[in-house]
Amino acid sequence: MPGPGNNGAEHRVAYVNARLLDPASGLDALGGLLTKGRAITNFGEGLFKHGAPEGVVVVDCGGHCLAPGLVDIRVQLREAGIEDRGTLASAGRSATAGGVTSLVCLPNTDPVIDESAVVEFVARRARLLGLAKVYPYGAVTKNLEGRELAEMGLLAKAGAVAFTDGVTAVADPQVMRRALSYAATFGLTVAQHPEDPSLAADGVMNEGEVATRLGLIGIPSEAEIILVERDIRLAELTGGRLHVAHVSSAAALQAIRQAKARGLAITCDTAPPYFALNENALGDYRTFAKLSPPLRSEGDRQAVVEALKDGTVDAIASDHNPQDEDAKRLPFAQAAFGGVGLETLLAISLELHHNGHLSLLDVLRLLTVGPAELLDLPAGRLREGGPADLVLFDAGRGWKVDADTLHSKSKNSPFDGRPVQGRVLRTVVDGRAVFELEA
Repeated sequence: MPGPGNNGAEHRVAYVNARLLDPASGLDALGGLLTKGRAITNFGEGLFKHGAPEGVVVVDCGGHCLAPGLVDIRVQLREAGIEDRGTLASAGRSATAGGVTSLVCLPNTDPVIDESAVVEFVARRARLLGLAKVYPYGAVTKNLEGRELAEMGLLAKAGAVAFTDGVTAVADPQVMRRALSYAATFGLTVAQHPEDPSLAADGVMNEGEVATRLGLIGIPSEAEIILVERDIRLAELTGGRLHVAHVSSAAALQAIRQAKARGLAITCDTAPPYFALNENALGDYRTFAKLSPPLRSEGDRQAVVEALKDGTVDAIASDHNPQDEDAKRLPFAQAAFGGVGLETLLAISLELHHNGHLSLLDVLRLLTVGPAELLDLPAGRLREGGPADLVLFDAGRGWKVDADTLHSKSKNSPFDGRPVQGRVLRTVVDGRAVFELEA
């Protein structure tokens, strides 16, 4: 295969005997797909049924699923500045092992992505690596401090696809109002971490019976709903586009559902822990399950599943947050928040299909064209002339998550030890195979 620095202009690959899945068009059929260089040149039901043309590399998909590469709109990178927890290279390897071909990184690097030069550095570094494509968020406020707006216009011109303060909420309503208004002038979205910092305060897990039993300070779900309801009002006031990240509570989802019904430009995503786990996963102070937002009650988990089913949730994101071993192997109250999620994104999301909640196409929609359309990314669909960004996976293949074998530099997976179904066999970026599962 051509390497990262070679565009492979004349290189043609025929994917034969594939179950083609394209949520954007509703395609679900046995067929084939042809790439030339970086682009898809042909695909469809029955393609290559009489054999592939001469002079091409043939990949027999064995009847497995061939779909657009996954699009992950919430990933924390640790480069620049925090390379002991992860780098662009380790994140890229982790992403491609999980079938992710495009990802959007939060601005909480060091330095913060609040200047155009940092946007350009991240994009340039990712291109040189030739793994997953990386698109940066720009910071809403300078140094993520929540006070003075960053230069959104310059950040947008440099390539920022949306704005957020990452894992910190924009707590000041006047600052959030100005951010929504300013971003709207560029047709871009403000994404919010939905947690009122004063209500969350020193909390370390979901407030409730489990927290009381464990003797830990809780974070009430009201910390999420209050900020969501406030920001919906501000979006209505300004006409801005608001995206609510990693929604975890029933009340917040209901508020978003009602706002959408009123025609407001409100979207949201959730992450696999919030539909696959609940607060009981903390077990005996299990720090790998210490996340932000915290794992909620079983009722909240079920509400997230229902919101995925009825279309309230627009996308599933990994919420990939690598932490080093020392930051997690502390008493629960002192341990860092966050879990890695790139390599488990597909398998955990497929549980929605295996458990009968969603069709396979609907699950993939939440992982491909859905997130791509939210941020207007050139990804997430099969189309002639479009980028040959693909994932080949076996939807029924079982495996067990083992944090120690993950490609991520940090190993803090909340799903460590979980049996799952759905294995990435091959990931293709711009026509190049950047990951192949070892036999």
